[in-house]
Amino acid sequence: MTLLLRCLQSSRRHSNIITKVTGFSHRSYTTDGRTRLSNFFIPTGGIDDAIEKQGKGVALLVKAGFIRQARSGLFHFLPLGLRVLSKLEGLIDKHMTGLGASKLSLSSITTEKLWKTSGRYEDGSELFKIKDHRDSKFLLAPTHEEEITALVSDLCRSYKDFPLRLYQVSRKYRDEKRPRQGLLRAKEFIMKDLYTFDANEAAALATYNDVVEAYKSLFNELGLDYRAAFADSGNMGGKLSHEFHMLSPDGEDKLFICNNCEYTANEEVVEKVTRSSDHDTASPPSISHWTGISRDRKSLVYVFVPGPGQQEATKPSDQSPASYSHIDFRAVKSVFPELDTALDPSTNVERMWNSEASECSVVHIYDYRVAAMRAQALQPPIRVPTLSLESHDNKPLHLTRARDGDSCPKCSDGKLSTQQAIEVGHTFHLGTRYSEPFAARVLLPGERKPQALQMGCHGIGVSRLIGAIAAACHDERGLTWPEAIAPFHGVIIAKPEFMDAARKYYDDVMAKSGVDWVIDDRPHKSVAWKLRDADLIGFPTKVVLGDRFQHEGAIDVIHRK
Repeated sequence: MTLLLRCLQSSRRHSNIITKVTGFSHRSYTTDGRTRLSNFFIPTGGIDDAIEKQGKGVALLVKAGFIRQARSGLFHFLPLGLRVLSKLEGLIDKHMTGLGASKLSLSSITTEKLWKTSGRYEDGSELFKIKDHRDSKFLLAPTHEEEITALVSDLCRSYKDFPLRLYQVSRKYRDEKRPRQGLLRAKEFIMKDLYTFDANEAAALATYNDVVEAYKSLFNELGLDYRAAFADSGNMGGKLSHEFHMLSPDGEDKLFICNNCEYTANEEVVEKVTRSSDHDTASPPSISHWTGISRDRKSLVYVFVPGPGQQEATKPSDQSPASYSHIDFRAVKSVFPELDTALDPSTNVERMWNSEASECSVVHIYDYRVAAMRAQALQPPIRVPTLSLESHDNKPLHLTRARDGDSCPKCSDGKLSTQQAIEVGHTFHLGTRYSEPFAARVLLPGERKPQALQMGCHGIGVSRLIGAIAAACHDERGLTWPEAIAPFHGVIIAKPEFMDAARKYYDDVMAKSGVDWVIDDRPHKSVAWKLRDADLIGFPTKVVLGDRFQHEGAIDVIHRK
């Protein structure tokens, strides 16, 4: 028995055959220093209706053995997926190092107190909230602005400490109400977040531009079809923001792109051209209105916009939920920031209105195309103070969303068209949004009072980017990874009788090329099966020692794309 065990151990070290012991077959590992697929855990299959419904990209990632769904919105990265993840993180590290950024790792558990200090706690409907045995309240961090600002506030006080650029690649958590599309919308996700600190706004804006260029370099190196779009800062704060999108029919975001210049904007912030000819037309448009309410429930808001005669999309009717999709709420909030936009579109806000409050009011907001008709608008007979708003900073209000065919706001000749896209990165100039509440200040030479630091935060959804690439980069045979993040640069496939030659080729190519290759020596699988599986996995290059090698000594090199 001792001799048998020694033989089995030797076989595991130096061979790659299936060993049979007492009627059972099991894997045996090779430890000769060469990378072999027989040593990898690559489960296949796993496709069910639920996975298929999440999209082609996630189905391929599961079928090829990159990921497995643990439960709704939660995924395991398997060995092949982890190789892609590690390569992408290494590429990100390279571009962050080019910015002079230092890498750290912050705790995934943050406190409720920090989020209340920043003012974001009340808006955090998707926060995972936890308590310890002492009933202390914590959160699973969806992002780390509060933690990093508190850290820098404690540790950095001299102007000589700045500029400072800190980043991490870590797991984040969001209580996503409707997880979907695999890695694109998950409860747990991997994100690169970079935080920048500068002593003044001019330096902070220069840093912001540096980060935008670094992001472009990263996405260019990956060879992705992406767009950098003007975007809304949302509850992150700040006034300057860009989103980085991969164009994809699977995307949930809508971009407006000019056919003549480089103008690209998210539908939430796309600028709209106002024409003087739209004022006081001989045949004025019909009017529709949407009803909203302020966050304190004291103000009822009526937004008057052109009716079906002007808006040719789905017909909006007075107070109908269908009209919700036509309203540009960013434009509305530019004149009435107290508007509550978090309510479900079907909510009957008039029932929520506190008309008995001492400071209750009705607010009428007019699109510039119907402002001249306000006297004819369908104004409800409510006897409370009424405020009418027609402009913002002396500019006319354009209160409906942009549409295909609208004029480009940047150039005179272009027209806007819409494309679906997947957001994979976002840059924010935060200003003093977080440095003020956390007292992150610096005393500059010649100044008497410390100044609040100027901040930026810049994210890349790492796991989301992998899902987006899988959704965009595939064909009928399988995945087509960018070479920079493919699990291996190439795979060597050989008939069993040519495995010695395959090992020699592996040694030669590894010594000369410096890139990573793998030998597909999985037993009881034909060359044809391995070729199909290589295409499914998405290896950029296949080297085959098959029939031509047997008859001519020729090695076939096949490139995936």
